[in-house]
Amino acid sequence: MYERQILICAGTGCISSGSLQVHEALRKELQKHQMEDKVRIILSGCHGFCEKGPIFIVYPEDIFYCEVQAEDIPELVEEYLVKGNVVERLLYKDPVTEDAVTSHQEIPFYSKQKRLALRNCGVIDPENIDEYIIRGGYQGLERALRMESLDIINMIKSSGLRGRGGAGFPTGMKWEFAYRNESDKKYVVCNADEGDPGAFMDRSVLEGDPHAVLEGIIIAGLAIGSDEAYLYVRAEYPLAIRRLRTAIAQAQEYGLIGENILGSGFGFKINIKEGAGAFVCGEETALLASIEGERGMPRPRPPFPAVKGLWGEPTCINNVETLANVSLIMRKGTDWYSAIGTEGSKGTKIFALTGKVNNTGLCEVPMGITLREIIFDIGGGIRDGKKFKAVQIGGPSGGCLPESHLDQPVDYDSLTSAGAMMGSGGMVVMDEDTCMVDLARYFLSFTQSESCGKCTPCREGTKRMLEILERITKGQGVAEDIPRLQKLALAVKDGSLCGLGQTAPNPVLTTLRYFQDEYEAHIFDRRCPAGQCQELLTYYIDPELCTGCRACTRVCPTGAITGEKKEPHVIDEEKCINCGSCAERCKFDAIKVK
Repeated sequence: MYERQILICAGTGCISSGSLQVHEALRKELQKHQMEDKVRIILSGCHGFCEKGPIFIVYPEDIFYCEVQAEDIPELVEEYLVKGNVVERLLYKDPVTEDAVTSHQEIPFYSKQKRLALRNCGVIDPENIDEYIIRGGYQGLERALRMESLDIINMIKSSGLRGRGGAGFPTGMKWEFAYRNESDKKYVVCNADEGDPGAFMDRSVLEGDPHAVLEGIIIAGLAIGSDEAYLYVRAEYPLAIRRLRTAIAQAQEYGLIGENILGSGFGFKINIKEGAGAFVCGEETALLASIEGERGMPRPRPPFPAVKGLWGEPTCINNVETLANVSLIMRKGTDWYSAIGTEGSKGTKIFALTGKVNNTGLCEVPMGITLREIIFDIGGGIRDGKKFKAVQIGGPSGGCLPESHLDQPVDYDSLTSAGAMMGSGGMVVMDEDTCMVDLARYFLSFTQSESCGKCTPCREGTKRMLEILERITKGQGVAEDIPRLQKLALAVKDGSLCGLGQTAPNPVLTTLRYFQDEYEAHIFDRRCPAGQCQELLTYYIDPELCTGCRACTRVCPTGAITGEKKEPHVIDEEKCINCGSCAERCKFDAIKVK
């Protein structure tokens, strides 16, 4: 019997920070102290608080150590495991009060979350099926095997579960469409092609709790009358793919995948398809084309995949987070699930919280929580005491919402009415130093380069919009550019074939809607209010702060800075190319921008 268990995060983020080296150092140190029979080490999935990794939690005391490195292990073992003294320097420190916190449940990042899809991530060994089963795993499948297909579908419909990968289409309704289209062969497809910059929700669920996704897939197969599924995972997720393969092999060994599951007479097969990383393959029909071995390009709809999908057969497509909720609903019931969230948006949503916040990482919150609670309570507020400016929700195809929307409830309908979207769950926070015009240019450059080129509105429209935005950020914009951008954005939105093109203009439309004054400053004043667009900046040296150290003159590529040693220097604006090298090198903050 072990006296303690130590969970070490082995998600991709913490592995990149050295968690496997921490694990190896701990294993050796426990052997040295002859404690390997007293302390069990568990390599878990992602804990969510990626900024503080590697994460190291000791149970049953629930001592949360963060940013632990291999060289810290001898002290942790000697001081805490042997002597019982908490190592305070490795505890989490509140970014405002700087008080140390021992339990992860007391950390604001975790205390306001409600983890359903992430319920086992960071809690169990994802490569051990027994740990999943002990926490209620496959009980939902066991119940579903005793039910009729329509009864399963009606449960999912009653729960109010909506798709977590895009516009939020009701999951039960999608299942029913596939069920009612009769065919000798039907497919279930799990969309794990997570292509949004900064998004890693699906990856973390697959790495930390693969059996939850497999169980959801099998239940979906039961519901629609399918005997085969494809899990479409981008090849850039090697750890997720390895753990999925392990989980599938374990489930087959336990009789949970394959022929005659649990003696029910129902058989089911799950295949893994590795995607090449094209953003457009997140769109359903492009994903299906990729599975079939074709170039990932969208198809006109109708017919929808539920009617004519993979290889022309009825196909039900759900994303990872959606499927991870299914077994919980089957196990705990629709009343339990529908009591969480709002009237039109039930349950929880995972967000990848990134950008200019103190606490970055994955957070799962109940629908209806406000943006302010996510950014300032869970996220810990804006870094370096700067002012909040905007939040981009829904990935590169989402919308930018200003400070006036901080008390906006996070649900499908509210975000859509504000010009944003839930999307897959990317949430990027911007501070006062962010240029909203340049931000729109950045996101549009991503979607434009990821366009498959099949339809003219997306292929040509996004390119023309990007050209206008690039001109504006270079100080070459004209008054007609604002109405021209709006007209182009609406044309692309209305005329594009698939969701990529239809949502690509969102960053432009929302920044025009909420930050038009910044566009006007760039065009009419030839000025970037945030001081980010290099070609609109004018550098000067504050003589009160300049010491004449000459560090700036040594890095200036055009010789624009002159002055005697130990005397204030000056910048020749005619020679200056606004590269910013001098400002980066100056130790005295003497080089300013106007």
